[in-house]
Amino acid sequence: MATPTNPRERRPRTVFRRLDGILLLDKPQGLSSNQALQRVRHLFRADKGGHTGSLDPLATGLLPVCFGEATKIAGGLLGARKAYETVARLGIVTDTDDAEGQPLREQPVPPLTIDAIDAALRSLTGRIRQRPPIYSALKRGGEPLYAKARRGEAIEVEEREVDVHAFDLLNAADLLDGGAPLLRLHVECGSGTYVRSLVRDLGELLGCGAHVAELRRLWVDPFREPRMWTLPALENLLEHAGERVLEACLLPVEAGMASWPEVRVNAVQAQRLGRGQGLRGPYQPLGRQVAILDEHGRGLGLGEVDAEGGLRPARLFRWAAVGAGDATGD
Repeated sequence: MATPTNPRERRPRTVFRRLDGILLLDKPQGLSSNQALQRVRHLFRADKGGHTGSLDPLATGLLPVCFGEATKIAGGLLGARKAYETVARLGIVTDTDDAEGQPLREQPVPPLTIDAIDAALRSLTGRIRQRPPIYSALKRGGEPLYAKARRGEAIEVEEREVDVHAFDLLNAADLLDGGAPLLRLHVECGSGTYVRSLVRDLGELLGCGAHVAELRRLWVDPFREPRMWTLPALENLLEHAGERVLEACLLPVEAGMASWPEVRVNAVQAQRLGRGQGLRGPYQPLGRQVAILDEHGRGLGLGEVDAEGGLRPARLFRWAAVGAGDATGD
């Protein structure tokens, strides 16, 4: 009798290919950002991919995934403004500042009013100092803090300045009616801000502690009204409609360049940039990184405008160098 073949051995090996574009993924709960990235990279058979801004396994929502040449602008998207909806569970502090952690302290929730909650929220809005969670992807000595924390190492995390543009109460009906001690909150913040830390600090201000029970990312600049795709929807498209239809879910790389000031160049100027040469200005804005587009609106990559208004290439897409032969003029 033949020995059954392991199902994994029968699975065809993914043949990766060159693919460029941006996928607005609706990350499911339970997967890390890297696990979600690898799932969609295999679905699309993209040879190169990266995500822009990690979401905790507990969190759901928008995770922009860059394929191919779009990875060259991923760093700019990483620092973009973001919005979240979160549920804070009052009365319990955990070691991870969210529901996946172990309880450290539990205490009764005092009587609270909307005015008191709003006052605490206001004190955590603006340019504030925040201590990131111990269980975070921040690195020290080349190793993530969460790895050190899991080994039981004592960790001191320094405070840092972050921007919280909005921290608003959406719903406190259960809490005010004597039910579950939950607050539904809206957050808009800049790069490096931890919603878990905001909720933790809110709990301390309210005198009872708190942790994140739910977290969903709503948008990331420049994708303010994103059409997100779930993993099941993508898998269904591939199975029933094929790879060509699946690729239609991708946004062009230009869609991710809206966060940079735009500079347009003609064909001769594009050739010079493609050869690594700079252009005399004046270009604007001075001293800034810019998105370079050709006369037809096709993205060529990122450039830098110097203090004199000259434009030099920084990270160009591969097609910017195609046909970049001899060129003269500015």
